[in-house]
Amino acid sequence: MALQLRLHSLSRNSTRKLSFGARISDRRTSTVAANAGRLLFAFCHPALRGQSVRAQFSCLSRSTTPTSCLARGYATIEDKGKVLEIPYSEITVGIPRETYPGEKRVAISPQNVALLLKKGFHTVIIEKGAGEGAQFSDSAYEAAGARIVDRGTLWSQSNIILKVRAPSNDGNGEINSLNKGTVLISMIQPLQNKAIVEAIASRGATSFAMDMIPRISRAQVFDALSSMANSAGYKAVLEASNHFGRFLTGQTTAAGKIPPGKVLVIGAGVAGLSAITTAKRMGAIVRGFDTRPVAREQVESLGAEFLEVPVKEDGSGAGGYGKEMSKEFIEAEMKLFMQQAKDVDIIITTALIPGRPAPKLILKEHVAAMKPGSVIVDLAAETGGNCECTVPGKLVVEHGVTIIGYTDLPSRLPTQSSTLYSNNIVKFLLSMSPSSGNFGIDLNDEVVRGAIVTQDGTILPTAPRPAPPPAPPSPSKVTQIEEPSVAITPWQKTVKEVSLVTGGMGGILALGKFTSPLFMTNIFTTGLAGLIGYRAVWGVAPALHSPLMSVTNAISGMVGVGGFFIMGGGYLPETLPQAFGAISVLLAFVNIGGGFVITKRMLDMFKRATDPPEYPWLYAAPGVLFGSGFLMAASTGMAGLVQAGYLVSSVLCISSISGLSAQTTARQGNLLGILGVTSGVLASLAAVGFSPAVLTQWAVLAGVGTLFGALLGRRITPTDLPQTVAALHSVVGLAAVLTSIGSVMAHINDISMLHMVTGYLGVLIGGVTFTGSIVAFLKLAGKMSSRPIRLPGKHLVNSTLLAANIGTMGAFLTMAPSAPVVAATCLAGSTALSFAKGFTTTAAIGGADMPVVITVLNAYSGFALLAEGLMLDNPLLMTVGSLIGVSGSILSYIMCVAMNRSLPNVLFGGISGSSASVPTTSDGATQPRGPISETNIDDVAESLLNATSVVIVPGFGMAQSKAQYALSEIASELISRGVRCRFAIHPVAGRMPGQCNVLLAEANVPYDIVLEMDEINADFPQTDVVLVVGANDTVNPAALEKGSAIAGMPVLEVWKAKQVVVLKRGMAGGYADVENPLFFGSNTRMLFGDGRKSTEGIKSALQQKKESGYMV
Repeated sequence: MALQLRLHSLSRNSTRKLSFGARISDRRTSTVAANAGRLLFAFCHPALRGQSVRAQFSCLSRSTTPTSCLARGYATIEDKGKVLEIPYSEITVGIPRETYPGEKRVAISPQNVALLLKKGFHTVIIEKGAGEGAQFSDSAYEAAGARIVDRGTLWSQSNIILKVRAPSNDGNGEINSLNKGTVLISMIQPLQNKAIVEAIASRGATSFAMDMIPRISRAQVFDALSSMANSAGYKAVLEASNHFGRFLTGQTTAAGKIPPGKVLVIGAGVAGLSAITTAKRMGAIVRGFDTRPVAREQVESLGAEFLEVPVKEDGSGAGGYGKEMSKEFIEAEMKLFMQQAKDVDIIITTALIPGRPAPKLILKEHVAAMKPGSVIVDLAAETGGNCECTVPGKLVVEHGVTIIGYTDLPSRLPTQSSTLYSNNIVKFLLSMSPSSGNFGIDLNDEVVRGAIVTQDGTILPTAPRPAPPPAPPSPSKVTQIEEPSVAITPWQKTVKEVSLVTGGMGGILALGKFTSPLFMTNIFTTGLAGLIGYRAVWGVAPALHSPLMSVTNAISGMVGVGGFFIMGGGYLPETLPQAFGAISVLLAFVNIGGGFVITKRMLDMFKRATDPPEYPWLYAAPGVLFGSGFLMAASTGMAGLVQAGYLVSSVLCISSISGLSAQTTARQGNLLGILGVTSGVLASLAAVGFSPAVLTQWAVLAGVGTLFGALLGRRITPTDLPQTVAALHSVVGLAAVLTSIGSVMAHINDISMLHMVTGYLGVLIGGVTFTGSIVAFLKLAGKMSSRPIRLPGKHLVNSTLLAANIGTMGAFLTMAPSAPVVAATCLAGSTALSFAKGFTTTAAIGGADMPVVITVLNAYSGFALLAEGLMLDNPLLMTVGSLIGVSGSILSYIMCVAMNRSLPNVLFGGISGSSASVPTTSDGATQPRGPISETNIDDVAESLLNATSVVIVPGFGMAQSKAQYALSEIASELISRGVRCRFAIHPVAGRMPGQCNVLLAEANVPYDIVLEMDEINADFPQTDVVLVVGANDTVNPAALEKGSAIAGMPVLEVWKAKQVVVLKRGMAGGYADVENPLFFGSNTRMLFGDGRKSTEGIKSALQQKKESGYMV
């Protein structure tokens, strides 16, 4: 026995029907119904088992033998819970040869035949010669796995039929070959072809119109109209150029000057924009017109002039089309077209109104006004044409003007059009899959409901077209913060500036009166160094902020110079201060070795293959020359050699930072920093005058520290960079503490007040830097929760610790010279208090504020070095300390501005909750406040390939998942296909300034396509797809809402793009704990999963499409 089930209806909450045929071996026809019912239960889809079935059967015919009859009938299944599904393995897909005169396209390409079979469809059958017009041979289809059959076999055996044109409806037409229950998908145009729709219904078939698919974001990959319009717009310009008697591009030749052609494109839909792009690329002067104001940005972004009429009226209609305009608008429009007709050489019209004849835009008088030899291409010819002189399907000449009314422009590019249409129709077919590997029709799906025309012989009413989206698309109603502008008069501005100058001059005058000449000399050095550093740091490129922190961290290793002055003994230290000095030197050189190696590794990542060759080894020459010259000069007397060495070191360190102003000079800056530190160390060794034994002790410590630091710097990955920098900051802090304590203890009997104050401040700042950096390291490394630790009365605790610091400082300053034990106790107490304060302050700061914390700690390390320089009266340490302190302060300021936060708020406040806080579920995940739209990897890949402009926005999630490598390959693949692909970086993306830039550089992303927020925000409205990878707060439009916890924070305005795809693990909020309306936007799609796996999947999907010959 054989039983065949054919699917009739698969809609949710409706009665389902299955039609079937069975040849039953039975001598009694009266038992046909009973046997058929038993067969139905035995062989039907598992989803029907156990359900109530009512069956009706009739004996339609008897075979020539009395023991067999053919039974047909249907069963009605009452099931209101789920969509009925049929496995792909039971479905045969058929693709017939197009019979419409002149049609060369085919509904499927060989590549997509292979895709359907890979998805699990039983068979794909192709009518012989179906792809010849599109240059797809039968052998290519067979190689892809299809079976070549004749026409009759195809229509009789296919469960689903894919076509380009609507089936023919003549006496022996294709509709008569449709079996009951067959699913037909093609360009039916049901509003214009009602007779065809009725004929399909009479055959009991289910049909879908590719031209009725709603124009919504999710359905872009199914939008065959856009694909064909894209081909038609391109071909329209080529046809116009073929019949136009001059060049489109302007030229200046020896024979004379050739003016460029002028092209007017009416309608800025997909076809119009394609025509504008093509004409512009061919060198023409292009003008565009559209009744929809939203089209202005699109037209102008392509380099064309947008024309307007004085009547203000919006022509946006449903489904992305235009609507009929008012009489006043049409009159103004006709006047504009008359002016343009007299001036332009080519007019391309694309205006359509769904379900109605094309509007007449170019009248006979317009044609008569055009110059002889001009060309009109009417892309609306199939629905009557936009030009009164158009003859559908023909080329005619009126008044010397060529009017092209071809209705088959996409078919005149058969290979490209077939490939695009194949991708559309196959993706649509595969989208009708309620579960993996099954076909099912869900009328609750807005795309399915919009495209379906008939169902089981019933004509369904046309679904309402979606309303046009607002321009620009917005994820939510955002209230823009409008700060009241306060005008400052020139008088007020001048008074403010004069007051600042007066205050500065007066303050320095008072300082000079109440301090010593030595102190003012030191302040003079410090002030000049700070001013120079200020100018140098502001010139550093934002992308190089991470290398800037690394190189300043390495230079801050000169904190060990302070240890030189308290080292002693012999081959080993003999006193506690000497031991502190030795440990300080060891720690400092760990910092120097690690810092410069890390900086070099980062900067090497920015190197491009096209960069000119570099010869870093040549920089050894000035180092050797200076070192040997210094030693030779010192052998005959020191004179001013130490000060000369300090000067050289200071200038080189400043030049090192200045070198980071651009990627092309950054590596040179790192080399200058190495030379600066080396010359400073050499001059300091000459200043202290070590004995051979102590010099040996120093050499061992410095060598071991440098080697350990260099090995550490080589082993870390760029992802671990933030916590490594924090760890090195802790080394500087501890070295400053040990040097300050050792120096005070070594000189306690003859110590000056300045020495005591600066020594105490060195302990205080170094202690806070030490423990604060350790906490930052633990948070960044994931060894400690990134959430802020809410200490009870934290402000009171911190205030008490600060007051205790001040108290111990007072006791220390008054009792240190006469009571060494008390001094030591106060210093030890201050160290403990500073350690505690560093912990309580940093532990109370959340992970979102770590970029600011790291920069603040960088500044602290510089100020600790400055205090050490003042303590030792060392101009080198003062210069370098001031330089690093200013650098860290400026970076802190940049980070705070990027978060719209003040530094005290970051360090002592944190982001407070507000009414905008994210509601969470019991497991801590964000509780969504609205519907979200999910997507999948294949759809994301399709969107990227169909785009002309893509922006990728990375965040810390990219760093965590190490997705930068896949993103680099995605970008390379898109660029190779002609897509404009760029990266957008927020200043606080990642966990330290510039971290995302370094990670992208490591993955070989060219730095010239990595743009900062201020550089790219204006481009989002013209961007087709934005891919957000692991970013949250930096793309949150809640920053524009009054009352939000992040109100006023500058963000990347990604929601203005045409489509946004967000890659996230789940719906959990960002570090700011503020709900992100972006996730619920109408133009946003969520791709959930691990960032690395998702990006690897997208990369693989792009590569598979490349291998299968996918064409954009």
